[in-house]
Amino acid sequence: MERITVFDTTLRDGEQSPGCSMNVAEKLRMAHQLDRLGVDVIEAGFPIASEGDFNAVKAVAAAVRRPIIAGLARACAKDIECAWQAVRGAARPRIHVFLATSDIHLKYKLRISRQQCLEQAAEAVRLAKSFCDDVEFSPEDATRTDPEFLCQVVGAVVAAGATTVNIPDTVGFTTPAEFGELIRTIRQTVRGIEKVTISAHCHDDLGLAVANSLAAIAAGARQVECTINGIGERAGNASLEEIVMAMRVRPDRLAYETEVISEQLFPASQMLSEITGVAVQPNKAIIGRNAFAHEAGIHQDGMLKNPLTYEIMTPQSVGVPDSKLVLGKHSGRHALGLRCEELGHQFDRQQLDEIYRKFVVLADRIKQVEDYHLVELIAAAQGERSASDESKVGMRSFAVAAGPITGADNGHARSKFLRPMPAANGTGGAHLALNALAEHHVDQEDYLWGV
Repeated sequence: MERITVFDTTLRDGEQSPGCSMNVAEKLRMAHQLDRLGVDVIEAGFPIASEGDFNAVKAVAAAVRRPIIAGLARACAKDIECAWQAVRGAARPRIHVFLATSDIHLKYKLRISRQQCLEQAAEAVRLAKSFCDDVEFSPEDATRTDPEFLCQVVGAVVAAGATTVNIPDTVGFTTPAEFGELIRTIRQTVRGIEKVTISAHCHDDLGLAVANSLAAIAAGARQVECTINGIGERAGNASLEEIVMAMRVRPDRLAYETEVISEQLFPASQMLSEITGVAVQPNKAIIGRNAFAHEAGIHQDGMLKNPLTYEIMTPQSVGVPDSKLVLGKHSGRHALGLRCEELGHQFDRQQLDEIYRKFVVLADRIKQVEDYHLVELIAAAQGERSASDESKVGMRSFAVAAGPITGADNGHARSKFLRPMPAANGTGGAHLALNALAEHHVDQEDYLWGV
């Protein structure tokens, strides 16, 4: 399988996410975890931005020796020189130069012409190349740039010595088919492009960052830029963990490999959340707390029989300790019985049905039933059983045999007695399922919830 270079920009683009800034010590700690994760390139920061960022990039370059350490720079001499001073101590330094190329950026932000843009980009790359053999260039807002002009810029920086050309979807504007077509156009049009690495850097404004990144890879990009937890400007960047695991789980469609050690994904996610104080959304793919949690009865029943029924990867493969069966109003008896056993209680079917009936009532009132709730339910049920006498057992049997309870006390009686079920195959009441209907939750609902 073809190898994809994983360029992690958590410490640069990710840090630009509101509330996610990191100091030198925090960046250094996160960089060591990214090294353990196995990423190929760590973009450690934007050195010209502040003294703190310069020091952080310099510290990462000195301490983390295996991956390439990149520093970002605008296409001007001061930025490029500052970036070089920050990364020059790295075992494998890279200067990453960027310049906007879309007409809207040229007109309103930079106030320069296309020709000036072309000349500035090439000149900046030549300067960076004089300091560092490894130079990456990004035409900012590439997906809103006229494709013909974009190819001219890419051709100019390749001729100037760029070793990687990154195509950023800076504002999350493109779609997978369109982005794939753009990458193919660049590969087919730009002279000398076969000698450099094409990279993709996608933002998630339309929720398409990962899909766009994978489309770029399919079209010939061999570097992908991403962040842990998908953090970044506005709606964030392409999520590293999603890209890596998409290729890991679907090699039949995505026949590419990375050097990422997937078991370090969850630890990296947890560390970043701890450092920034920004929690991951519960339903976040791969590393959200619900990614391997199951509440629906049908899912829980399938998971208990074979986890592959509802999990396309093991939690351990991404560093999550284990799957979690969440007890809620959609849970079935199978999961409830297992949790009871884990708490040291074993019940026959009739006893479990009594617990389940109370459990459903409670779960309708609260969002999640915790172990201490369950212990209280078990204690209450055991207390009721110890207080019952032989006459109550007789009334219970009579209720099953005689049919529906009627009268003013009907609602109260249903909370205590089993409802009758039609006899199967003409047999008597002795062959009926015990408590087969607890309110509206029947046995079959273990297999109906959550389809």
